[in-house]
Amino acid sequence: MHLNSDEKVEIFEKYGKGKTDTGSPEAQIALFSIRIAHLTEHLRSNHKDYTTARALKALVGKRRRLLDYLIRKDINRYRAIIAQKELGIRK
Repeated sequence: MHLNSDEKVEIFEKYGKGKTDTGSPEAQIALFSIRIAHLTEHLRSNHKDYTTARALKALVGKRRRLLDYLIRKDINRYRAIIAQKELGIRK
């Protein structure tokens, strides 16, 4: 799945601090969550695609590290991003 720049800007506007805020943990977590959802769907129909499975595990790890960073730095921001049900983050 390739997100075009308009879709990314929409994600950054919704979850970040603005449409050019590409580096905040919330924006990155949202972007990773959308990519994780897409890769999960792909693996349901292509269960032998080990390269994609490896990439999925790496993305989940990156998202987990960003969430851990938010816990350490600002627990309220962490709780806000976890509360976003459309991201599908379980905790």
